[in-house]
Amino acid sequence: MTSTRDLVKSERGRMITPFDEIERWFESIWTRPSSLVAELTELSPSVDMFVDGNELVFKADLPGVRKEDIEIDITGTMMTISGEKKREEKLEEDSYYRFERSHGCFCRRFDLPEGLDTDKVKAHLENGILEVRIPKSAEAVSKTKKIAIN
Repeated sequence: MTSTRDLVKSERGRMITPFDEIERWFESIWTRPSSLVAELTELSPSVDMFVDGNELVFKADLPGVRKEDIEIDITGTMMTISGEKKREEKLEEDSYYRFERSHGCFCRRFDLPEGLDTDKVKAHLENGILEVRIPKSAEAVSKTKKIAIN
């Protein structure tokens, strides 16, 4: 059986309990909440969706992500853009050396409207911007009507 004395650490002459460590962890979250939000935001890419002519276009911000690390799937009327962000940062100075790595997965899902030709989807990644273009089906284009305003 573990005694209370075994659970207590010493820090510069002061006794630290596990509860002190938990309190310190919670304080760090509340004093630096922006760092936690920034990490979550960084993993979930922002995506613009708009119509360009006869195509539905998605533009996702994926800086530093390679095309090999991105997957685009369409199942029925659901499109999923997922992948993994990996980052390495290396800094060498005269007095120190720092090498940091981070990675995380992201996944965004979108409900697609009826009338798209998902067999003719095109995707392109350039300068950290993923562009996915889904054309309207020929039937949907032929059913489009222009309405005059009086």
